Amino acid sequence: MAYQKLKEELIAYSKEIGIDKIGFASAKPFSEFKSRLEEQQALGYASGFEKGTNEERTEPERLMPGSESIIAIALAYPTKIKDEPKSVKGDRRGLFARASWGTDYHIVLKEKLDKLASFLQEKEPEVQFSSMVDTGELSDRAVAERAGIGFSGSNTLIISPELGSYMYLGEMITNIPFSADQPLDEGCGTCTKCIDACPTGALVEPGRLNAQKCLAFLTQTKDFMPDDHREKLGNYIYGYETCQVVCPYNKGVDFHNHEEFEPDPELVKPRLVDLLSVSNREFKENFGKMAGSWRGKKPLQRNAILALAHYKEVAAIDKLIELMKDDPRPVIRGTAAWAIGKIGEVRGFRAIEQAMEQEKDSEVIAEMEKGLQFESISK
Repeated sequence: MAYQKLKEELIAYSKEIGIDKIGFASAKPFSEFKSRLEEQQALGYASGFEKGTNEERTEPERLMPGSESIIAIALAYPTKIKDEPKSVKGDRRGLFARASWGTDYHIVLKEKLDKLASFLQEKEPEVQFSSMVDTGELSDRAVAERAGIGFSGSNTLIISPELGSYMYLGEMITNIPFSADQPLDEGCGTCTKCIDACPTGALVEPGRLNAQKCLAFLTQTKDFMPDDHREKLGNYIYGYETCQVVCPYNKGVDFHNHEEFEPDPELVKPRLVDLLSVSNREFKENFGKMAGSWRGKKPLQRNAILALAHYKEVAAIDKLIELMKDDPRPVIRGTAAWAIGKIGEVRGFRAIEQAMEQEKDSEVIAEMEKGLQFESISK
């Protein structure tokens, strides 16, 4: 009974500090999720960003001996930009997916979890806890599902009937035996809109994602973008969210509950050509607080080049030629050459031929050859 009272007090306090949803789960092993992980790995569907062994990811006791329960939290984030700048010919803009708007959610959720921990310490000085947000071993989604925050959707995201899937997740393992909340009975039913809309077939079946084909994952990689995915990216430079946009649970969802997540229009829809010229210092100053900056500027610049190719932005030709000739990074040189060819200007093709005479990197030369193949198509 004492712990039930503490649970109620903690729920009330979570509302005071702006947590949108809170749930409680047992710290028993996630046996079903472990089997799922093993299947994903056997199929080659894992992203490679995952932390820890399968045992660490599914057995809370390994992460914190004496664990009894897990507290799950969720914060909703906005879906609409006020005073959104337009992307027009001659002034094209890229787009960060909504999950990277505002201040890095890892920081914001960790602050909320720290406040919950301090509250518990005041009430129970002997409490032990371990908090994590996204980069920890536990699966935020598996914990949130068990704690009743939402159900696992066909798009593999946790969906709350109230908040949709536009929410950040975090959790805290504790040694307090809080009573567990019930998982939700709701689900996607026969709806397959997200699967039908996935441009690369990354959603191979309801609830199963091949991360190696997922555009959201691919925008964070540092090598050349696979050929057959380049033209599907549109103007996204970080993340991809069609599987959320088409979800019926997300229709009309737009929460502005947290000032930290409010988007700066000039940062979440940056000018593509400007992004190609940004220095390391400028990148850190302007984009460093965003979740989408975690892999550095190279993947974002590669994606910006692909976005300019998507738009066939003739005004960017000079900058792309400069990158193709002078940038020290092979991925940027090669992607610029491909984009120049995609844009289809005669002077661009001639520039590729000239640059190829000086290029030494075999992968870049291969990209230049791909760029030149667009010439026969454009005639």
